[in-house]
Amino acid sequence: MGKKRILYIAPEIYPYLPESYLANICRFLPQGIQERENEIRTFMPKFGCINERKNQLHEVIRLSGQNIIVNNFDHPLIIKVASLQVVRMQIYFIDSDDFFRRKHIFYDEKGDFFADNDERMIFFAKGVIETVRKLGWNPDIVHCHGWMSSLVPIFIKTCYKDNPLFQDTRIVYSIYDDQFTQMLDANFAKKLEGTGIDASFIKHLRTPNYESLMQTAVDFSDAVVVAQDHINSKILSYLDNYPRTVFTHPQSDSYVDEYDVFYDNLVEKEPITF
Repeated sequence: MGKKRILYIAPEIYPYLPESYLANICRFLPQGIQERENEIRTFMPKFGCINERKNQLHEVIRLSGQNIIVNNFDHPLIIKVASLQVVRMQIYFIDSDDFFRRKHIFYDEKGDFFADNDERMIFFAKGVIETVRKLGWNPDIVHCHGWMSSLVPIFIKTCYKDNPLFQDTRIVYSIYDDQFTQMLDANFAKKLEGTGIDASFIKHLRTPNYESLMQTAVDFSDAVVVAQDHINSKILSYLDNYPRTVFTHPQSDSYVDEYDVFYDNLVEKEPITF
C-alpha cells in the first residue's frame, strides 16, 4: 500500500536514555519506517534524568497547557520536542512536574518501585492521545512498546473509540522482557474507571500486577509483537488463545522491511471494536 501514518509510543529511546535492546528498537524502527516514505510520530516520557540542554529539548507551547485528570486531580501537561538531526526525526516528550521530574525512572535511589507508577502510566497514555488529538493527526497504526505504554490500547478502543482520529486505527502492542514483580496501587482499577473506562473492560486489573497489565494490553490490541526472548511465561500462554495476529520480532538486519510488510497487512484488516 501507499504511505502509512504510524504513531510510536515508547518508554525509552536512545540516545535520550542509555542504550538498551528496547531503546535501540524504539530509535531505529521509527527511523527505518520513516525512510520507507511513511509518516511517523514518536512519543516518550520526559524523565528527569534526560538532559534537556544537551539534547536540545524545547517546549511546544501550542501543545502544552491542558490538564490531565488522574484520580480526581488535575495535572498540567507539558509537551517538549527534540530532533535527531542526522535522520530528521522528531521526538515528542510527555512531561509533568508531578510525575516525571524525578531523576530516576521507575525505581527510586533505594531500588523501590515508585508507588505512583500506575498514575504515571495513566498520565502518559492520556497525554500522548490528547496531544495527537491536538495535532489533528490520525494514525493508521499505533505501535506501543513495553509496559509503560500498556494502557494506550484500552484508552483508544474505549474512551476514544468514537473520535474520528482513532476510529480506523489499528493497535500493535510489543511485549518485552521488562517484567516488574511489585504490585501496582490497590486502587488502580478504580482510578481507570474514573477516566471513563467501563468496569467490565478492566477485570484483569482487579489484581494490579505485570501479568494483568499485559493481558489487558493484549485484549485491546489488533496485533501483538513478541519482541524479545524470555518474556513472561504466563503471557506467552495467554497468547496461545489470542485470536488475532502475533508477530515475532525478526532477528535479522532486514527487520524494518518485515515490519513494513506486517503494517501493510494489518492496515488491510478491519480494526477490532468494543
